[in-house]
Amino acid sequence: MQGSLRRLSGLGDWARRGRGGERAPAVKAAGSVGKFRRAFAPGTLQRPARPGALMKLNIRARFSRDCSRDGASTVSEHATTAPPTTRYLIYFQYFGTKYSGVKAVPPTQAVLGVQNYLEKAAERLRPSTPIKFVVSSRTDSGVHALCNTAHVDIERKPGRPPFSENVLVKSLNRSLKSEPIRILGVRRIPETFHARFSALSRTYVYRVATGCSYPFEMPVFEQNLCWATCRGHLNFSAMQEAAVFLVGSHDFTTFRSANDEQPARSPFRTLMRAEIRPSSGFFLHHSRDRELRFWELEFQGQSFLYKQVRRMAGVLVAVGQNRLQPHHVKSLLEARDLMAYPPNTIAPAHGLFLKEVEYREDGE
Repeated sequence: MQGSLRRLSGLGDWARRGRGGERAPAVKAAGSVGKFRRAFAPGTLQRPARPGALMKLNIRARFSRDCSRDGASTVSEHATTAPPTTRYLIYFQYFGTKYSGVKAVPPTQAVLGVQNYLEKAAERLRPSTPIKFVVSSRTDSGVHALCNTAHVDIERKPGRPPFSENVLVKSLNRSLKSEPIRILGVRRIPETFHARFSALSRTYVYRVATGCSYPFEMPVFEQNLCWATCRGHLNFSAMQEAAVFLVGSHDFTTFRSANDEQPARSPFRTLMRAEIRPSSGFFLHHSRDRELRFWELEFQGQSFLYKQVRRMAGVLVAVGQNRLQPHHVKSLLEARDLMAYPPNTIAPAHGLFLKEVEYREDGE
């Protein structure tokens, strides 16, 4: 029996020795995974670790892998269950007479902006986060819009589908019914689209009325919708000649406002088109005043300086009234000095309309 025990003990000694007969380092059952790997370095023969130690190591490895999988799964679930956000481009129009402009102002002010009412109406949609209107084209108090645009990001609660375009139009108009603001249309757009910076061009129309002695002689349907000049009819051909000098790329410093909130902006702008044409007016065929005439001055460009359109319209009307000559427009451009602009010439706000904001058809 003692000989058998010695043989078994000798077998244990052989297992604890390497091929060269030297003792190999033992593996501790409570050792780390790093120690486990170092103990079984290539070129050494190790004794098998105790079953309990291997079981503990296997359990730890499986636990680590399971935690990694669970963590990745949790992140993935959070990513897929995040509230979806959809971007829309909204077309809207308004009479600007009663508003401080299109831009939102603090709600404590007596007169609010169009944007204030749009965002108030959007609250009825019950979005997950407040809806902010990013307006493409700023208009001042008294200026109207036949079509302005803004983009919005609407985030709904998880599991709710995005609003359809028709639902947004009807819901917003229902909330705006007491205001002279209307939603014309809505379309879904990519998240990279920006209502202001993606615009290809903006078109403004300025309306002028002649043939009346006093502004109060204007038909009630035209009040606050055009400039009644009360100086006789306009020299149409002279205005057309003067408009040619404005078209193209120029330094429009003379035609920018002294109250520009961004005086550091470049004064260089490109005017794509400037047209002067007779107009029938909204209700001219119902008017008994045969002397009443209407004119439209239309300007198209990618962007404009603050009050640039009203200052260009005022100068062209002054040419039509023979207060300025067509070549004076060229001289004003070359002066590049806002103080060179003739006093009492800027056209009033209520005759100006934002007619259109143009984008690429693919919405990019």
